[in-house]
Amino acid sequence: MPAQTKAPKETYQGFEQGPIRPPSEANSLLIRVTRNCPWNRCSFCPVYKGSRFSIRPKEHVIRDIDSVWRHIGALQQKATDAGGLSRRELRQTIQDTDRQDLQAFNAALNWYTTGMRSIFLQDANSLIVKPAHLIEILGHLRLRFGDVERITSYARSHTISRIKDADLQAMRDNSLNRIHIGLESGSDQVLKLVGKGVTKATHIKAGLKVVKAGMELSEYVMPGLGGRDLSQAHALETADALNRINPHFIRLRTLALPNGIPLFDAWQAGRFDKCSDVEMAQETLLFLETLDGINSVVKSDHILNLFQEVEGTLPEDKDHMTGVLKDFLALAPDQQCLYQVGRRLGVFSRLSDMQNTYRREKTEQICRELGVTPDNVDQVIDELMKRFI
Repeated sequence: MPAQTKAPKETYQGFEQGPIRPPSEANSLLIRVTRNCPWNRCSFCPVYKGSRFSIRPKEHVIRDIDSVWRHIGALQQKATDAGGLSRRELRQTIQDTDRQDLQAFNAALNWYTTGMRSIFLQDANSLIVKPAHLIEILGHLRLRFGDVERITSYARSHTISRIKDADLQAMRDNSLNRIHIGLESGSDQVLKLVGKGVTKATHIKAGLKVVKAGMELSEYVMPGLGGRDLSQAHALETADALNRINPHFIRLRTLALPNGIPLFDAWQAGRFDKCSDVEMAQETLLFLETLDGINSVVKSDHILNLFQEVEGTLPEDKDHMTGVLKDFLALAPDQQCLYQVGRRLGVFSRLSDMQNTYRREKTEQICRELGVTPDNVDQVIDELMKRFI
């Protein structure tokens, strides 16, 4: 039997950043620990398709951290007493920076100008790295940037469920203090339908492990993911899973179907019956009404969401959040249509904006020009939402 040869050692190619991060990490320093997604089979997800997953050597990640640290130090030396940077100094620094090192400089500059409060580990599932390696990376981040308030990462429930509690605790002790999990749904039927590769039971197990380790937990929920057939089960089972976990944050991410993803193809072929905006509002109302006995913060911090103001802390803000949805559902179809178009085009940011005469008349004019009616509004909305994916 021929001897196996080792894969060639990867050469460091300079500082790296991946394509995505949660909206709540907009001001975070992005440190790439893994590339792409190890699962990458979710039928609703357009990210990473056709890309190969890999784990970056920890030495390369540490070099990235050191590069940013070096640039931060240089920026601090050039800054005024108030922390500002002159344009002249900045232009000169950019000119003096080696081209291969420019991406690390840009990351450092962006982070410096936003206060250097948080760090996000990329890409889709950084906790798949060997615990000892991740703990070493976290330790180095603490060494270089000991004053940061938050270090966070995406992770899959399947991965977390297999990590020893002691290793999760060691990660927390080394300042990994928030985990973002794409729960998407608590319904086993929906999870199977979209190829999530996890069960409700595993979602619950993983969520409880994160909370037990003392980390903040953000669980993402996707209204509309079950389509019309599974809408009720999706709402009820997802709320039940979250009631058992009691995460720190519940973040809403409305389903959108860009061209080319498997779920879009299923919809086009008639195998997936997509919910309308009104039906997703009904589903979200049922979901929120079913949340009980928890004190999570509900966030609607994504441009795809129809209701930006459906936010608050449970249980005290529950009536406010459900009230917004009830008010929308009580509108006549032509008024629901008007709000949908106004919201998707950025004229309205919340339902109460319909009381603004200027905004309302502007949206009415757009609807007339585009020929939007309650009968075709969902088709128009589908095209508008693709702009934001």
